[in-house]
Amino acid sequence: QVQLVESGGGLVQAGGSLRLSCAASGRSFKNFAMGWFRQPPGKEREFVAARGWNSDTLYSDSVKGRFTISRDIAKNTVYLQMNSLKPEDTAVYYCAADWRGDGSNRSWEYDYWGQGTQVTVSS
Repeated sequence: QVQLVESGGGLVQAGGSLRLSCAASGRSFKNFAMGWFRQPPGKEREFVAARGWNSDTLYSDSVKGRFTISRDIAKNTVYLQMNSLKPEDTAVYYCAADWRGDGSNRSWEYDYWGQGTQVTVSS
């Protein structure tokens, strides 16, 4: 019942910033937990950040203090603000939604997924 579309990816230099967006259609984000995951080249998909429907947040150790997840209910959009980017952050980034979730780092708990957007960080 929810379709997610990511945007905002691109090429950025190390130390720079980028903001990803995830726009939803079908149902409001109000009762969903939203998560961000990424898949670096040649590696498994990994958790990045999540925001529960109750507004609690969770971040992976590798991005804590650099990335921020936020939500605009009126616009049905979730954002991932990425600061102090490193080459190791290069990956395809995916957003996901979980009905009444508390903001899990487990990918199998999410019901809906976007198509992904490429982020490349150069030195």
